[in-house]
This record gives sequence, C-alpha cells and structure tokens, in this order.
Amino acid sequence: MNQLEALKQFTTVVADTGDFNQIAAYTPQDATTNPSLILKAVQKPEYAHLLHEVVACHGAEGLDETMNRLLVRFGGEILKIIPGRVSTEVDARLSFDTEATVSRARRIIDLYQGEGVHVDRVLIKIASTWEGIQAAELLERDGIHTNLTLLFSFSQAVACGQAKVQLISPFVGRIYDWYKKNAGATWDEAAMAGANDPGVKSVRAIYNFYKKHGIATEVMGASFRNLGQITALAGCDLLTISPDLLSQLAASETPLTRALGADATKAMDIPFVQYDEAAFRFALNEDAMATEKLAEGIRAFVADTIKLEAMMK
Repeated sequence: MNQLEALKQFTTVVADTGDFNQIAAYTPQDATTNPSLILKAVQKPEYAHLLHEVVACHGAEGLDETMNRLLVRFGGEILKIIPGRVSTEVDARLSFDTEATVSRARRIIDLYQGEGVHVDRVLIKIASTWEGIQAAELLERDGIHTNLTLLFSFSQAVACGQAKVQLISPFVGRIYDWYKKNAGATWDEAAMAGANDPGVKSVRAIYNFYKKHGIATEVMGASFRNLGQITALAGCDLLTISPDLLSQLAASETPLTRALGADATKAMDIPFVQYDEAAFRFALNEDAMATEKLAEGIRAFVADTIKLEAMMK
C-alpha cells in the first residue's frame, strides 16, 4: 500500500488544483480551487478555451458575472470527475464586506444550480476575516455550506466553530513559511519538522479543540510544503493536497500511521473558548503571524483575480 492509499484510510483526501485533468489519477473525494489556481490553469493551452468560451457567452454581462461564470465552469468540470464537493472562492476584495460576500455566494450557488449541481456539492470559500465568518454564518443558516480559508490562527478557528461553518482550511505551509523566514539563520529544519512544524502544531491544536468540545466544523489542512507536514496530520478530517505532493504520496511505500484521532482528545485538558467581535479582533491582532499572513493572502488572491479580469478584457 502506498502512502496515498494509506492516508485515505484515515483522512478524506482533497485535490488542491484547478487543473482538473490531473485530478482523476489520484481519485480524491473533493477538490478545492482559488483565483491563483484558476489563473494558473487558464494559461495552459488545454484550458484556454474555457476562458474564451465564457467570455464569448457572458463577457457583456460585466466582469463580476463573467468571473462567476468562469469559476462555476471550472467547478462543474471538476464535479464530473470527483464524487464529492468542490470549493469555489468568493472575490477576495469582498473579504471585509459581509453583505456583498453573502450576495456573491448566493449568485455562485444559483449558477451551479442552473447547471444541475446540488447545493450540497459546493463549498463557498471565504477569507476568515470577522466579516467573512459572519457571512458564512448567514449562508450556513440558508443551507449554503462554506469553506473558511486563509485561516492561520486559533482565534479564527474558534470563531468559525461558533458560526457553525461547514469546514475550515488552516494553511499549514504558509504558517511554516512565516516562522522559517522570521527565524532566519537560526532555523533548524530537522528540529522543526513533522510534529514540531509550527503549521502542523496549529492544525493539531484546532483539531483537538474541535473534537474535545464536539464542534462539528470539519478541519481540512491546506497549503503543504512537504510530505512530512501531510503525514504528521494523518487522521485530520480532510487534507487538500497539490498534484505534485499527491504524486509523491502515491510513489512512496513508507509506512504511514494515524497521527490524529478524536478519541485521543477525551483525556486532554483543553479549555473551552469563545470570542465576541472585540475579543476576536484583539486575539488576531496579538498573533503577528496570522495578521500578516491573512493580509498577505487576501492581497495575493486579489492580485490574481485582477490578472484574470485583465485576460477577460
């Protein structure tokens, strides 16, 4: 049994790509996309026609609507390949506007339903700002499920649990990147690998808190840099993994054991925490890594969205 097969015994494996031709080889349950992945895909010859077709049919409807149509077109193609759900992202420029995020999410769902896709097969991706989390809470009440992304802190995870969102995507690799960059020459790669990786430790803390206190929100580790980060989180509810790392897992026959499990949390002393808006904002502000990476992530997704819009024009 290779590591990918072994991992699927403990964890729902999700493909992190807009390149749907690569997905089938790894038979994931779900798939995730974002503006950066879609931008990367449409620059490949095999996907360029999708952009041209969407612009030809809907270009006169305005950039926002054309973007929605492009995202749904990719999502629809992915759903033909996977048995589960696809995550489709709301424009990151709406990350601090609850009402606009809700409106855009509902439009995306309407477009999917117009293509015959059931609402339960789509997760709306929203940045884990306070406003984004409140938008997700409203959407979940209406039966539209959400994936809270750009999540770097325990405080963000707690607020998402309170909002009863379907799923969160803590970004393992970007947390790792921040700590490695800040450590500079003092960084010890071997000592900070596996269970000691700061990104892995963050996801473990969130997973254990959720399971200890019966919070139903799914935890999906994301943004991986190496196999060690993935294997250290075997047993997490879901892991979304790039095609390159899926390939490495499939090529490895190193034994893989479960690293996380809900039963183990029963004996853990983990206090229950809640946040109102003021407490959330203060806790996030106290976490320099999460504050910086959240802002950086939003800026990066916005930049790639603008590039996509330029291609549409």
